[in-house]
Amino acid sequence: MDAANGAVPGEPVKKDENSRRGNWGNQIEFVLTSVGYAVGLGNVWRFPYLCYRNGGGAFMLPYFIMLVFCGIPLFFLELSFGQFASLGCLGVWKISPMFKGVGYGMMVVSTYIGIYYNVVICIAFYYFFMSMTNVLPWTYCNNPWNTPDCSGVLGGGSNRFNVSLANTTTSLVAGVSEVVNRTKRTSPSEEYWKHYVLNISDDIGNFGEVRLPILGCLAVSWFVVFLCLIRGVKSSGKVVYFTATFPYVVLTILFIRGITLEGAVNGIKYYLTPQWHKVLDAKVWGDAASQIFYSLGCAWGGLITMASYNKFHNNCFRDSIIISITNCATSVYAGFVIFSILGFMAHNLNVPVSEVADHGPGLAFVAYPEALTLLPISPLWSLLFFFMLILLGLGTQFCLLETLVTAVVDEIGTDWIIRNKTVVTLSVAIIGFLLGVPLTTRAGIYWLLLMDNYAASFSLVVISCIMCICVMYVYGHKKYFKDVEMMLGFPPPLFFKVCWRFISPVIISFILIFTVIQYKPITYNNYVYPGWSLAIGFCMAMSSVICIPVYALYKISRSPGATFRERLKFACQPHPSWGPALQEHRIGRYASLASEDTVESRPLREKQELKEEQKGELKEEPKEEEEEEDKERRDEISLTIQGSNGSTNTKKTPIPGEW
Repeated sequence: MDAANGAVPGEPVKKDENSRRGNWGNQIEFVLTSVGYAVGLGNVWRFPYLCYRNGGGAFMLPYFIMLVFCGIPLFFLELSFGQFASLGCLGVWKISPMFKGVGYGMMVVSTYIGIYYNVVICIAFYYFFMSMTNVLPWTYCNNPWNTPDCSGVLGGGSNRFNVSLANTTTSLVAGVSEVVNRTKRTSPSEEYWKHYVLNISDDIGNFGEVRLPILGCLAVSWFVVFLCLIRGVKSSGKVVYFTATFPYVVLTILFIRGITLEGAVNGIKYYLTPQWHKVLDAKVWGDAASQIFYSLGCAWGGLITMASYNKFHNNCFRDSIIISITNCATSVYAGFVIFSILGFMAHNLNVPVSEVADHGPGLAFVAYPEALTLLPISPLWSLLFFFMLILLGLGTQFCLLETLVTAVVDEIGTDWIIRNKTVVTLSVAIIGFLLGVPLTTRAGIYWLLLMDNYAASFSLVVISCIMCICVMYVYGHKKYFKDVEMMLGFPPPLFFKVCWRFISPVIISFILIFTVIQYKPITYNNYVYPGWSLAIGFCMAMSSVICIPVYALYKISRSPGATFRERLKFACQPHPSWGPALQEHRIGRYASLASEDTVESRPLREKQELKEEQKGELKEEPKEEEEEEDKERRDEISLTIQGSNGSTNTKKTPIPGEW
């Protein structure tokens, strides 16, 4: 039975267990997809950035504490949640309909992330296309966009820096109206990023023109995502065999090259040497928690969605451990690659390691491109590296888009919407592209970082905490433990029971409180965000969280009951159709509800439609039976052999009077 239900990876049985929604081709596809979902661009540009901002190796302590006590338990919770019900991030809240707002909050978060995440991917596409040349355009300082502060790592083409900065600032050429105050040298890759790729404006409100090359790459990015999801998990499950494995090959090549560079040891020391005083800063712990949620994909809705396509008896506990450890090991590994190159850049530019690179995505588009110019046949390695970045991003973007599409399809639930799921996928992709257009303007990087800091930060913490409370305390931990045991064949380990009930919610709550107390407005280099932009950031953050109380009040107001307490109690009770999707799995306390459903549990709206259709059929059947009776009488009169068949038919067909 276990083999037939998907407990054994690589099983020979290819038929979908859930014929209506579909399943993964095999469990390897699910694991690779989840690894691709968890291991994304954040492992390359977000984790190393948080490390050097939060005291190097000191960041490891809160990071791994959050991983053990929050990350892995919540990862397992979401996988088991989605797999048990075989529903997306909206449908699973049949467990307690009042909390369906959590599902809407997950959709809002996935929408925000999906919009700006694909912009980062499109910039990787841009660098990929610009690498198709003999000499990488960010190799030297002799380009129109370079400034006198530019200092190339390679000697050729960087003659403009032969004059010292001190002499440059004292003997300005006539006609220059502004004195260059900065004494920090910058790399060609940093100036290429700021002055050519972004052509960054001076203010978040100064959008300027749309960067047409970036806009074109954004269209390419969304088109690729759509093509890979054109058949849902059936097509994306095949793509991940390549997208989830190839990045490790390129990371290893860059690691070997990075540690052989001069000054790399200093960067790695900065990466590993802890600055313990920063551990007392609540923002460091908040960043650690946010990074765990961001990297593992907790509270995005993607884990629930991907697990919903598993077969019912799949061992998602094993999968959660494998995927979580792989993800975090990749983050640490990518940190070594980044910091070895940062150390090399700092050595050549004669500045501290902490001042070498830009914030956020700029790290991947400043530090890495600089390193690529040092490799033999650098354009080839540049193509490979940015292709790797594209693959890392697409692995996550697949799941973000599939989360939104699955939520819509499950919610509507009609046969038409399931047959035309591709139309929904195309519609979501087009909307996502249009919403990403403002991020391709000259002020786009400001908005991208604003969304990254607010849309996917503390709101993830709130959503995860409420999900824990709902499942463990509103639905009931004993019932959920039995659900998991019925699905896996063994109960959740004691450690996870304790984390789900006590440790994870408490830690998350305290992290949220301290993060709010020690909140500091974001900046980009020396640019301070104006108040109105921060207000927009807060609105984005609250837009996902506000879904929870708003929907709860709506559900309570629509629930039957004479008093508020009765309505509240009714709204918290599981929906009658809550439980395993397939009738064969509805055993124990779900067995009594199985007869009310068809072969698969369907949305309430569709069940009502089926009942109406059945009523209509019942009204039409008596007329058909009368015609059959007349035909049988004629057959009997004609004294043919068909009379015996007519008598058999008479036994099977009820008499009209019995209706």
